[in-house]
Amino acid sequence: MTTLTTRQARRRYLVLHGLRWLPTGFLIPVMTLLLLERGLSLPEIGLVVAAQGLVVLALELPTGGLADALGRKPVLVAAALINLGSLALFLVADSVGLFFLTFVLQGIFRALDSGPLESWYVDAALAADPDAPIEQGLSGGGVVLGICIGAGALASGGLVALGPIGPVSALTLPLVVAIALEIVALIALLLLLVEVRPAGGVATLRGSLRAVPGVIGGAFGLLRRSRIVLALVAVELFWGFGMVTFEVLLPVRLSEVLGDPDRAAALLGPTASAAWLASAGGAAVIAYASRWLGVPLSAALLRILQGATVVGMALLAGPAGIIAAYLFCYAVHGASNPMHMGLLHRQVDGPYRNSVVSLNSMVAQPAGALGGVLLTALAGATTVSTAMLVGAVVLAAAAPLYLPAWWAARRAPGAGSDRTAPDPEPVGPGSEQDEPGVERVGTGAERAEPVSEPPGSGAPPTGRPDLVRQRGATQDRPGESVRPNRG
Repeated sequence: MTTLTTRQARRRYLVLHGLRWLPTGFLIPVMTLLLLERGLSLPEIGLVVAAQGLVVLALELPTGGLADALGRKPVLVAAALINLGSLALFLVADSVGLFFLTFVLQGIFRALDSGPLESWYVDAALAADPDAPIEQGLSGGGVVLGICIGAGALASGGLVALGPIGPVSALTLPLVVAIALEIVALIALLLLLVEVRPAGGVATLRGSLRAVPGVIGGAFGLLRRSRIVLALVAVELFWGFGMVTFEVLLPVRLSEVLGDPDRAAALLGPTASAAWLASAGGAAVIAYASRWLGVPLSAALLRILQGATVVGMALLAGPAGIIAAYLFCYAVHGASNPMHMGLLHRQVDGPYRNSVVSLNSMVAQPAGALGGVLLTALAGATTVSTAMLVGAVVLAAAAPLYLPAWWAARRAPGAGSDRTAPDPEPVGPGSEQDEPGVERVGTGAERAEPVSEPPGSGAPPTGRPDLVRQRGATQDRPGESVRPNRG
């Protein structure tokens, strides 16, 4: 089994992460328009896209446990093959039924894809060096995510401007390029990702599948035993709900101000690309800026700051001010992902890491759905600005949930020199914590040293890059948001 250095693990993670998100950038600008071109109505589009969210909600945790039990690479390869199949089906689909199946496959892909690559990087880096600065690698992932989505979106617009090529319509060209890029990403995955533990045979596969329920149960057990993990996962509920403001309501708000939906749509194209670049910038800067306040306080302040940017979008009277607030919102979004995911990773030992990451991502799905229903209803009953202000309050209300991680970091040995240090000993299932206020979870058997990690979504992400929720998140894959991760 090949052993990677910390630098090699980081480089391979960034390459694979970028190839994962570049095709998404090509799809974001044309997805809805392509569905309309193929004859679907807006209600039908809502129906087929909802299929993806429901599948993700149902499979997020089981597939997270599968990756922990079976290995990161097999799950990621399976995800890539399913994604390739769904995009190929999208290329020829011409009915509601075929598009519904396309988005079901996209939901399976997204559930399988959520977490394993990030978890592989964390495991590989910590295997090479238990004190590896994984926050920097994960923040780099957020930078790469934003750059690749922004570049892909711009290139997609250029392809559409070229017009049809033979029988391929202008809106279909970016999809064809995305399929080609997915093939490149699959080849890179097969060549670059090296498991940090030996692979097993058929018997191991059966045992791994039987282990999935136990791994999932262990992830929920960690929530019961750790106030920190529970609080961090709860942040996603507020975050997923509030993201509706800048993913759904912002275009309506800009259209109101401009008085012309067509002008708003034209302006949002380059603005969305710039927003992803802003997200990448936020992810790049936060790794250094957080050194002054520490990760927990930085994460809390970012929640408040993102709420403030949404207030700007709701109240500023001109398009320039709204767009500026939107770009700042995405910069904060990209900065928030590595901070949040880093804190989460530091609380979880290897065997349960991917399950907890999947749980963290999963809770944003129902929260986003609830936010979409309630905030759009409120906008219809009152004004779009009122609904955005409510969403801004919800985003900021998540800030206190980072306090348990901050208290634990201050009480940890050496906190004076390392303000983001994790608790000194992982606590295994069913074990008691030796020090009050120190909550660290895991099996406790793999290593006694602190487990450090954060996230790489940058993303953000995105996220959500889940909703590229752009969680995040932000659209990742067709119909999905990109959280510049959170992925």
